[in-house]
Amino acid sequence: MIRYLKGDATSPQAKGPKIVAHICNTAGGWGKGFVLAVSKRWPEPERCYRAWYHARTIPTTLREGFLILSSGDFGLGQVLLVQVLPDTFVLNMIAQQGLKTGSKGPPIRYDALAACLRTGDQLAKDMNVPATLHMPRIGTGLAGGRWEHIEPLLAKLRSDVYIYDYNG
Repeated sequence: MIRYLKGDATSPQAKGPKIVAHICNTAGGWGKGFVLAVSKRWPEPERCYRAWYHARTIPTTLREGFLILSSGDFGLGQVLLVQVLPDTFVLNMIAQQGLKTGSKGPPIRYDALAACLRTGDQLAKDMNVPATLHMPRIGTGLAGGRWEHIEPLLAKLRSDVYIYDYNG
């Protein structure tokens, strides 16, 4: 079930375990869009994404002191789940090819996003108490995607999904 809320996706409005999901790119860029709010609240997801990008796999140094789960080596369709609070996780989803719109259209890759969302949904269901998924209207900003293509991907998930429209 998808629920639309006014508010900030980095302050999830639900009880129990929560996963804040967002789209990352394949270029190693982190500094515009929703990731600024993520980094302002929690530094770990950016640090882990950058290390994952440079190493192309999860470096051993990141495995100590964090709960970090990866669906595989760095690339489209892969995710990195980083625990930021006892009941809150950030899901870095690689679903944007590069940084800019070019001759191949917008950088969003819907097939990669669908794979990331399926993995995130499974991770949410595999927790002791199933987690809820929280996000802004992912893919519609810097990634150049269209919500009418993204919303149906979210509707297929088994987890409860909360979409935040920022009102700040």
